[in-house]
Amino acid sequence: MSKKTFNPSDWVPDKPIQNSQYQESLQSLGTNNDIEEITRRIESSALDIAPNYADWRDLGFALADALGESGRNYYHRLSRFYPSYSQNETDKQYSACLASHGHGVTIKTLYHLAKSAGIDVSVKNHTNYTPDDIAKLPKLSNCQNGKMDISAKSNQIENLDFLPSEGLEEVLPTFPEDIYSLLPGYLRQITQYANSREDADLLLLGSLVVISASLPNVYGYYGGVTVFPNLFLFVSAQASAGKGRLSLCRRLVEPIHRQLRELNRSELEEYKRQQAEYSANKKNLDTEQPKEPPLRVLFIPANSSATAVFQILNDNQGVGLMFETEGDTLAQTFKSEHGNYSDAFRKAFHHEKISYLRRKDREYVTLDIPKLSVLLSGTPRQIQSLIPDAENGLFSRFIFYYMNIRLQWINVFACNESESLDQRFNRFGDVFFGFYKTLKQFDNLRFSFSTSQQTAFNQYFEQVQQQYWELLGNDYIGTIRRLGLIAFRISMILTVLRIMDDGNISNTIVSNDTDFYIAMEMVKVLIQHSAFVFRQLPQAGTTPNQNLNPKMALFQALPPQFDRTKYIEVAKTLQIPESTADKQVARFCNAGLLLRQAHGSYLKKETNCF
Repeated sequence: MSKKTFNPSDWVPDKPIQNSQYQESLQSLGTNNDIEEITRRIESSALDIAPNYADWRDLGFALADALGESGRNYYHRLSRFYPSYSQNETDKQYSACLASHGHGVTIKTLYHLAKSAGIDVSVKNHTNYTPDDIAKLPKLSNCQNGKMDISAKSNQIENLDFLPSEGLEEVLPTFPEDIYSLLPGYLRQITQYANSREDADLLLLGSLVVISASLPNVYGYYGGVTVFPNLFLFVSAQASAGKGRLSLCRRLVEPIHRQLRELNRSELEEYKRQQAEYSANKKNLDTEQPKEPPLRVLFIPANSSATAVFQILNDNQGVGLMFETEGDTLAQTFKSEHGNYSDAFRKAFHHEKISYLRRKDREYVTLDIPKLSVLLSGTPRQIQSLIPDAENGLFSRFIFYYMNIRLQWINVFACNESESLDQRFNRFGDVFFGFYKTLKQFDNLRFSFSTSQQTAFNQYFEQVQQQYWELLGNDYIGTIRRLGLIAFRISMILTVLRIMDDGNISNTIVSNDTDFYIAMEMVKVLIQHSAFVFRQLPQAGTTPNQNLNPKMALFQALPPQFDRTKYIEVAKTLQIPESTADKQVARFCNAGLLLRQAHGSYLKKETNCF
């Protein structure tokens, strides 16, 4: 039997792309960019550019003629501002437009409808393409003798265009790019291996959470109470969105877990030896029965019973890290007969006492200062399984990061270095382990904000609390307040890691302005992610995805600049009475969401609210 050899040409299209096809691709790229730009302008103004059926039908014809099936997504994005928008009806209408081949309606209809609605339809000259534009084009048949250019580094952070998925109505922001160059050196090295802006955010958040469980003797005063660095994180994304990269962060603290396990094994061997001696000398009344050694671990399995979790924390002086990449594992544990320790999670976030009864010895045990960190990831439905409603106090304890869906194929062969990412992150773990051992030599390291930072912190959260109360009501206030504590903890971790850069360590450490800035910029983004997830949870008397209350619907539908005539028009489309709209706009002004420029003229202020 003969072997067939691998021939790369078998995998190449039969006909190379000729120059004429290249020009067609340029033209197509220009059209797509124009449509995307105009669509974004319409979305930012929240306008229904096709209020009657005839215009709506012709809009479908225009998109079908220019883009074919790929125009369906634009049809949904442009149709959803109609008050009675239906996803099913829109899908059926677009399928009918595709089947009828347009009846001569071209993409110019989109420009006409947008311009008639007051949208600027001017676009850039598509003879001037950016390098990113060119990268999207097929290669010419004579480019570099057909050889691919593989010189581009895969670890550069790119801000890719967002491709909305079904049911997702807004693009959630990533952390500002400038914070990455300001991070402590250890975190800078870790995040440079990100393959996208969101991946960088994941590596940063995941690193902070696992490290938060491994900073011995570090504390601060917040609200007059002693707090430690521990963080809770839930990364939410659809399957295959890239959240699995969080597993790299686990390697940063694996050496600590291994050291504890090795210590436990040696103690267990000694215990067995002493137990054998005790059994052999039971008749000797002076012999004291040895005590079983504590179970020393860092990682706590999510599928443990409540008593097992408490016992592990107790054996490790209250310290533990729950790291679970499938959020429903914990949700199923909470639903089991002996596994619901949701209340203990809520207490552990604030280091409150947890009491439990050991069934084995009928011993009543109290955990005085639990120091638990939690990192979970899963799908949006898994959040709802773990946290059944928006009023659940567990929600406000978590940092939520929702990953946007991006239609991007990652080059899985880009990393051609001598060691894998697993190996590299193992080395990062070894470096942190050395730092961890240094920290253990200090009894207490007290962290604090400077006076000016405290003032800026209080002013920011006072304002943002008022704004989100106005938009989301009382149930979201707990999240805002706990995100204040989370900002304090993030800054605490950054400041401690900064010791690795300069070697300066003392019993009192004050956040520098850089780390305060990084923490606050991160939290500004995390507030928006948490608000998005919050709105997906069932409110009282609702089901998921029905949570856009009239106040928020009105605020989101208002354009950046408007007058009373415009907001009354928007209110009518949302079936909000005129008098109610007047009162609500006044409340938006009082909350700092809107700026009244002149009588009847308003401007949306630059806030981090959506």
